[in-house]
This record gives sequence, C-alpha cells and structure tokens, in this order.
Amino acid sequence: MPSDYTDDLRLAHLLADDADSISSDRFKALDLHVMTKPDLTPVSDADQAVEESIRRTLSRTRSRDAITGEETGSTGSSSRRWIIDPIDGTKNYVRGVPVWATLIALAVEDEVVMSVVSAPQLGRRWWAAQGQGSWTGKSLMKAARNTVSDVRRLEDASFAYSDLAGWEERGRLQETLALMRRVWRTRAYGDFWSYMLLAEGAVDIAAEPELALYDMAALVPIVTEAGGTFTALDGSPGPWGGNALASNSHLHDAALSFLGSLPDGDDDPDWPTSGPGTVTPLHGR
Repeated sequence: MPSDYTDDLRLAHLLADDADSISSDRFKALDLHVMTKPDLTPVSDADQAVEESIRRTLSRTRSRDAITGEETGSTGSSSRRWIIDPIDGTKNYVRGVPVWATLIALAVEDEVVMSVVSAPQLGRRWWAAQGQGSWTGKSLMKAARNTVSDVRRLEDASFAYSDLAGWEERGRLQETLALMRRVWRTRAYGDFWSYMLLAEGAVDIAAEPELALYDMAALVPIVTEAGGTFTALDGSPGPWGGNALASNSHLHDAALSFLGSLPDGDDDPDWPTSGPGTVTPLHGR
C-alpha cells in the first residue's frame, strides 16, 4: 500500500504560512538587504530568514529528517529529506516583481513524494502528495484539482521558458528557437510559475536548461499528480538531472526531440523530418 503523507502535507502548509508571513513583510521593504552569493546570484535577508524559520520548525517536528536548503546547504542523514527553496524568484523579489514563491518538498528514498509551492503576492498556493492528486487554492479546505491540458500537437501548444541566455550557454539556442517557431505560443513566465501553469492546464510545455535540486523538487509532484511528466533534458525522471522539461505528457517526446535527446529507434515522432523549414530531431546526441 502507498504511504500516506497527509501529516507531512499539513506540516508543509504550516511551514508555508510562516514563510509567507516573513517574505511578504520584507517584500518591497526599504531596508531589504541584498547580497551577492559566490555564484553571482542575489540573496536577500528575507531568503535567509525564511529558510531559518523552516529549519527551526522542522528541527522540532521532524528532528530525524534531513534538510537541503538553498541558503544553508544540506544537514542530517536520513531516507527522508526536506528540500527547501525559501524564495524561488529572488531576482523578481528584490526588484518588486510579485512573481516569487517558497518551495517546500519532501523526498523519501530519493523520490519526491510531497510538495507545496506558495506565492503569497499572487494569492496562490499549489500542493500535491503521492497518490493524492495535485491541487491549488488558498487552503486545504478551499482547493481545486489541477489537471494538465489535452493538447497533443506542437502546433497547438503553449511553451513556457525562463530566458534564452541559458539555452545559448548550453549550445542549444538554435534548437530552442526551432521549438519556439513550431509551437502555437511562447511566453517567458520563468521560475516556478511556468510549471504551476502547466499543472493547471494553461501551459503545455515548460523547460529550463540549468536548475538546482531545490529549484525543481517541489514542482515534480504538482506536475506529475496533475497528469504531467517531469524529466531532465536527457529524459531521466524527476529533479535530479540539473535541468528540467515538463509537459502534459502527450508532448513530452516531441519536446525532447528539440531540447534534449531520445533513444534511437523512435518511429512515431510528432515533428516533420523533411521539407522546408524543418528541424532534424536530436536522436542519439
């Protein structure tokens, strides 16, 4: 029988409540302190305060569990690991753009089984637990179920991404532009937001070329429990590959043919393989 993560999910909502309070209080604060980390990405005092708050609560309520957080790294050794991004979208946060969220996930034996994504300035929260569906709303009692779209052709698909610079750095800019030309619509929503829209059925494909575990872990159950697929660009499942491709499942192989790689021998791709303006799939690269 599958495990029941209801208690962990309730705890994650309480963690998100506290995180929302801290991050919202510091949002647009005139004395917000912003620093640059060694990887040249920004971090604010709000990022640090949120992670510290979550860690304090987990140390009391789940003292045997390990924790991985963006700001403090990994602590503890356990088959159960909480994975935290205190503010996903820090660049938005420090510039006063309201699209940011706290990401909270629980992995058991290297499988992400439960997560909450909370975006207080959007007035939205998303969550999922293994075998319990994917949901959005303001609370556990006021929620609607997420379901991915039924779009089955790239020509009808909406593709969400973060920016083009990362694809260029990975040497995949031309492939990305080819996919963008093929689909119906593209938008650079970025960060968690692209994947939440995918889970809701508003977006059909979302991808980013370089991400950390804490950027992705909380996204996975929300997408997959909504009926979607979440892999790395090499097709391996879950948030462990350093990059992400999520889809409504119907379009996953077609998107991988542009952005990643597929095993040789796929005889039924959803793209043109000859003729003017077509792109050669990336099989076997």
